[in-house]
Amino acid sequence: MIDANSQFFAILTNVGMAKQANADALGVAWRITEMGVGDANPGGLADPPNPVPAATQTKLLSEWRRKPLNQLRVDPVNPAVIIAEQIIPADEGGKWIREIGLYDADGDLVAVANCAPSFKPLLSQGSGRTQVVRMNFVVSSTGNITLKIDPAVVLATREYVDSRILDELSKLDIKQSVRAATTANISLVGLQTIDGVALAVGDRVLVKNQAAAKDNGPYVVAVGSWVRAKDADSNAKITPNLTVAVEAGSTQADTIWQLVTDAPIVVGTTALTFKDITDGFARLFSPSFAGNPTAPTPALFDNSKSLATTEFAQRAQGSYADLVTYPGSVDLSPADVGRLVAPGGSGSTVTLPDASAVPQGAVVTVLAGLNGATFKAKAGQSLIAINGALGPFTQPQSTISAFRRLNNGQGWALEGGDGALKYSPILRGAHWETQPQFDNGKSLATTEFVQRAMGNFSGRFDIAALPATLSVAAAGQRIVLSASGTLTLPPVSSVPTGTNFFLFNTTPGVVNIVRQGTDVISALSVSSMTSVPLQSLSTIVITAGNGQWVVENGMSALKYAPEFGSSFGNSGYQRLPSGAIEQWGTGVTDANGYVYVTFPIPFPNAPRNITLTHVGSMCLMHALMGAGLGASGCTLRVQNAAGTAQALWSVQWRAVGN
Repeated sequence: MIDANSQFFAILTNVGMAKQANADALGVAWRITEMGVGDANPGGLADPPNPVPAATQTKLLSEWRRKPLNQLRVDPVNPAVIIAEQIIPADEGGKWIREIGLYDADGDLVAVANCAPSFKPLLSQGSGRTQVVRMNFVVSSTGNITLKIDPAVVLATREYVDSRILDELSKLDIKQSVRAATTANISLVGLQTIDGVALAVGDRVLVKNQAAAKDNGPYVVAVGSWVRAKDADSNAKITPNLTVAVEAGSTQADTIWQLVTDAPIVVGTTALTFKDITDGFARLFSPSFAGNPTAPTPALFDNSKSLATTEFAQRAQGSYADLVTYPGSVDLSPADVGRLVAPGGSGSTVTLPDASAVPQGAVVTVLAGLNGATFKAKAGQSLIAINGALGPFTQPQSTISAFRRLNNGQGWALEGGDGALKYSPILRGAHWETQPQFDNGKSLATTEFVQRAMGNFSGRFDIAALPATLSVAAAGQRIVLSASGTLTLPPVSSVPTGTNFFLFNTTPGVVNIVRQGTDVISALSVSSMTSVPLQSLSTIVITAGNGQWVVENGMSALKYAPEFGSSFGNSGYQRLPSGAIEQWGTGVTDANGYVYVTFPIPFPNAPRNITLTHVGSMCLMHALMGAGLGASGCTLRVQNAAGTAQALWSVQWRAVGN
């Protein structure tokens, strides 16, 4: 927070303000997840100046710790202020704290603050303490900021634990007792006498007789306006069956009141009705039966308060009442409801019972016989599947199909058994979980898994600053580099064999990709490299092999391919994928003007052309083929215009062949 006189303050960074504006404009969630602390002393000065937060910051000056937040909440006094808290345990520290930063789920610095210098000692320094670091900062709106932390990775202050316990206790139906309860409509302000009880500031009162029943509920007495009690001031804390006891009063002492309003309840909107249940509990008379008492089984779909026999319970739980077989095609009757029906014959037709003769929700289950069975409804009635497809339906042999009497209309729905699976949205929609990227088990493969396995990218992964270490999470994505410098590969042992990293350098500079530790980088024709360059506007694919990294694709990998093999020097060669080979070299004449040329590598087929250039100031020099042009070399003769030659004339030659 900041004002005109603040020496220590917190502000949103430019990135934070942009993300806040984006969250407000689009209504999307914005998660602030971590806090970093630093000593603001990158130069290691003995007495560094206090840092001044700047909106342009993207990192702390000298960060020495970054961990998940312990608490992120709205200030109960000022709803425009967010309070972020982190606890530093006793076994961490040994450094000064002069600067604080908040990071969101994207890892961006969204808020930065300075603070009065504080030294966080270690236990080994003789003063172990747990330190709480808080940052309060102003936002334009808290509506789209996700105030949620991971309870599995953070510590909690006693204040936080106490407040959470009180908050959860406040959600229980049984509330703290009240001093008195109203008997008529009252004004919810000032000190009063209720039911003969003179109330004091802080007394709890059950207000239950307001003309506007939405104003009923437990309150706390104040000199000014009364406020709802802390354990009954929100929708989560006022629920059906809320129960509260009254301590004193001329007529209401020692009574118990229960909220009988049904959910949903909105505090301040829903009318709240309380009922006196002090004498409302019926005494239970529990007879003790001996032997094996029996009772009549209620009708099949009875849902009254009649006693349920074991027969009724088994039927209600879905157990079949019977197994019945029919010799062939059959028209089922209401008596078949609850049975497992097995029609015989080959390719039987099963007509479901008259829907008007059975209760809604009734189920008929059929096992298809030899060569399957066809199911249909009676004339004028409907048969549909759970995805809306219309019957009749033909099911394969040995499949079970469950048909339920529709809750509306005259008809049946195919909605159970393995016969219904092919109509299920679960098998037709995007509802399966995609297995991990390199899973090679027998799990079902989603289209997402197949696309990824075929080599399609699963997304884009941006790296905007170097040096950096490549994250394993980037595997399978299109990795776009917008900065030149050094990129370190993860340990090859940390990723499954076959993992691909596709990298694209968008900068005008070179990205130098280096190994970790003793890992080896191999290319198509080169082994045991420690680094490989990714040229400007070029791509490269690096794959985890058997204990080594392998460069095997991309434009920057071409120079390692045998088809592009080369050797550069005074003598050298360059291969091309077409099979063409260009070679070059230098030489000097002997006393007779001869130059003996040996190609750096033999041409696999033959040389097609060779040219020679005299290096010197003498003009009109001539080159003659002194001996046959062969795959491994030739002899050339150099002479002047007069036809004479001499020793130690320097020449350069260039040959092309395949």
